[in-house]
Amino acid sequence: MLSVNPVALMSTALTTLATALHPVGGTVAAIVLLTVVVRVALHPLTRAAVRGERARARLAPRLAELRKRHGSNLGRLVEETQLLYRSERVSPYAGVLPMLVQLPLVFVLYRVFVSGHGELARAHAFSVPLDAHLFASVNAFITAGAAGGLVVFGAIVVVLTALAWANARRMAMLMRTNGTTPQGALGTVSRVAPYFLLVSVAVLPLAASVYLVTTTAWSLGENTLLRRGLP
Repeated sequence: MLSVNPVALMSTALTTLATALHPVGGTVAAIVLLTVVVRVALHPLTRAAVRGERARARLAPRLAELRKRHGSNLGRLVEETQLLYRSERVSPYAGVLPMLVQLPLVFVLYRVFVSGHGELARAHAFSVPLDAHLFASVNAFITAGAAGGLVVFGAIVVVLTALAWANARRMAMLMRTNGTTPQGALGTVSRVAPYFLLVSVAVLPLAASVYLVTTTAWSLGENTLLRRGLP
C-alpha cells in the first residue's frame, strides 16, 4: 500500500513553484500562490458559511424568543435552538470549516521549513531566512545588528494586527445582527479571539506567517464581497 508523506509532497510542490516563480519572488511567491489555490478550493465551504449566516440572521428574532422563553434553563435552550437549526437545515458550525481545514496545511508548512529540505532550507524573504522564528531569532537579530529581520517580522505583526482588528469588527457586527452577542468573560474572549493569530508569528517560521497573512487577507476580502446585503 502506497503511503504519502505530506511534508515531502509540500516540499516538492513549493520547490517546483519557487523555481518557476524565481523572477517574481521565488519561495515567497510560491507560498502566496499556494495559499490562493487553497482558498479558491475552499471557496464552496465559504459560500456555505455565508448562506448559514444569512439563515441565522433570518432566524434571529426566533432565537431571541427562545432565549427569552428558556433563558433560565440552559439545557432546554440548547435543545430548542438545535431543533430550530435542524428544522431550518442550518449548521451553526459552517463558519469554522474553512479555518479548520487549513490547520493541517499550516502544520505541514511548519514541518517543511523546520526540517529544512533542499533549496527551501536556503530560502529567504528580504534577506531573512524563511525558517526563522521571531521568538527564537529576535536576540540574534539584535546581537548581529540585523535590523532587516526585525523590520520584516514587525511588518507582518502590523499587517496581522490590522487584519485582526477588521475581522474582530466584522465578527462583532455579525453577532449583533444575529442577536448572539456574548456577555462577560465569553464576550471578552470573542472580542480578542481574532488577535490570537498574532501569537503564531512568535512561534511559527516566517514561511508560515506569510501563509497566515495571505489567507487572512483573502478571508477578509472574500467575506466582504460575499456578505454584501447582510444587515
